[in-house]
Amino acid sequence: MVRLLIGILSLLATKDSSQLLLVLSGDWGVVQATLQRYEKVSGKWRAIGNAIPVSLGRSGLGWGEGLHPAQSSGPVKKEGDGRSPAGIFRMGTAFGYRPLDGKWPYRVLTPDTECVDDAQSKRYNRLVDRSTEKVDWKSSEKMLRSDDLYRIGIVVLHNDQPIPGKGSCIFLHIRATPESATVGCTAMEPNHIETILKWLDPAKRPILVQLPKAEYQRLKKEWELP
Repeated sequence: MVRLLIGILSLLATKDSSQLLLVLSGDWGVVQATLQRYEKVSGKWRAIGNAIPVSLGRSGLGWGEGLHPAQSSGPVKKEGDGRSPAGIFRMGTAFGYRPLDGKWPYRVLTPDTECVDDAQSKRYNRLVDRSTEKVDWKSSEKMLRSDDLYRIGIVVLHNDQPIPGKGSCIFLHIRATPESATVGCTAMEPNHIETILKWLDPAKRPILVQLPKAEYQRLKKEWELP
């Protein structure tokens, strides 16, 4: 019965989506991974473009808070652990330094845009404008960075109904170098971010799936993955 329930929950998470970003790594602690885009055509997933190299958190992957059911194996993501979230996730707003046309919701960053990582704040795991908010947080991430890593990016809806300590401020963003790791996001070259952003269609309810390859093979059929 429990396994049946897990299967039903997973199917509900993927059934109504027809765009998929699939990130696969070699194992839980591996930093380098690949991302492949898919679209569902006549009920079947079809690969779009080539797989692209991406960088994960410095500690690899850990089960996040998303659309997937709880899992009994593998590490679990926590605030500050350096893991990118594993599982199934919706995509949030895109962001960047300059206005950008497209279908996907987009936010222009300002010097006052921050992402709150203080688990005690009412705005935990939220992008906020410091100039218009009652500041109740002691720590946050400035989104307008000097290193340009957030020049263009997309919010990943990990821990979207925020549970304190489960992790915050997860994005797809630009990576510093091909060898670099992140603090918990998924990073890639800027041209790939731009391609993904132009491709995303709100009407197709895109999802992000991130898994080590062994977990992907275990869950592929159950979650109706490519």
